[in-house]
Amino acid sequence: MKTIDKIPTGKLGRTSKMMTTGVKVGGNYLKYYGKKAFNSELTREELDQSNADDIYDGLKSLKGSALKVAQMLSMEKSLLPGAYVEKFSLAQFSVPPLSAPLVRKTFKKYNGKYPEELYDTFTSQSVNAASIGQVHRAEKDGKKLAVKIQYPGVAESISSDLAMVKPIATRMFNLQGKDSEKYFKEVEGKLLEETDYLLEVQQSKEISEACMHIPNLKFPKYYEELSSERIITMDWMTGVHLSEWAKTNDDQEKANKVGQTLWDFYMYQMHSLKAVHADPHPGNFLIDEDANLIAIDFGCIKQVPEDFYVPYFELAKKENINNPEFFNAKLFELEILKKDDSPREVEYFSELFYQMLNLFTSPFHTETFDFADESFWNSITELSEKYSKDTELRKMNGNRGSKHFLYINRTFFGLYNLLHDLKAKVKINKFHDYLS
Repeated sequence: MKTIDKIPTGKLGRTSKMMTTGVKVGGNYLKYYGKKAFNSELTREELDQSNADDIYDGLKSLKGSALKVAQMLSMEKSLLPGAYVEKFSLAQFSVPPLSAPLVRKTFKKYNGKYPEELYDTFTSQSVNAASIGQVHRAEKDGKKLAVKIQYPGVAESISSDLAMVKPIATRMFNLQGKDSEKYFKEVEGKLLEETDYLLEVQQSKEISEACMHIPNLKFPKYYEELSSERIITMDWMTGVHLSEWAKTNDDQEKANKVGQTLWDFYMYQMHSLKAVHADPHPGNFLIDEDANLIAIDFGCIKQVPEDFYVPYFELAKKENINNPEFFNAKLFELEILKKDDSPREVEYFSELFYQMLNLFTSPFHTETFDFADESFWNSITELSEKYSKDTELRKMNGNRGSKHFLYINRTFFGLYNLLHDLKAKVKINKFHDYLS
């Protein structure tokens, strides 16, 4: 794969790159409508593919939070056209890496020494490049290590990158007024945390120590003396990325084993630690030869405050969803309904979230849930399409829900998608065996 010798780090350079991408996308639309004029049966597939290619090509050269957005969007399989999902999923663990000279220069800048001064061996070619950093093999004192290096300028460009994305997101989600700022601040804060590798090492150690009693779950050891604010050194873990493993696995028992471990791991974090790994994409998990789950990245951890946790999980119970008075009271607690809503807004959003929660919480309503069940996923797609075309919804203020929904919903939707990839059947309440 072609390497990158330079990443635009200044606001002007990054904005220019985004503008160039925008011009290409505009050109794609002109071509599409030109062809459409002569062929009324032409579908949007070609347009979607061209746009996905151009947008991804622009983002991968910027890396950082711009590419992180693509990674997050790739998990929205029921909301985005397939061309975008397929292309953006490359941001999970397959993007052009930094060149060897830039790696060496970056390492010296962040750690004060060149790689060969810290490790017995260091492979200058990366083995895994993603949105915020890339991973290299190394050895020291006979130990096989993975060294994650953050791309230059990522932390410094987050605010300006989000400022570029903000107008698009505001239109897409119909956000209105000053209240929308809380969502952008939540995303900015989490992205900044992800660039603090000292914090990631601390979070990694805390969660791995708290969850190591869960069967079939493994974590690398982290080496603080070989880590810094932009470099992490950990054990090299041997395994296959979860999505790749799922494509080739034909053993249902192993799929259920991995899926159960993943579910128990997330439920334990959510209900016991009240802090959760909020970036559940396939690049953050490996499967070893014995079908053990290996968690390798804890940069994005979401704390779950009690005043959000309680009403959120109260609405995971079917009897509460079907109790209109109780249901609406919880919608107010979760900031989905507001005191200044009109009677029509209360009626509309109560019905919308009733339908959504009935569907999204359905795994919690049974003892065992089959995440390969296509009727579940088809229902999600149908509901998404129904409201994406609803003209009444577009006229209403889209500022709905506590800021905590952003990462908690992302966590559950990502978890559901991973379990769907695995085609796993999961015992929903088994995690209670591991609660202290």
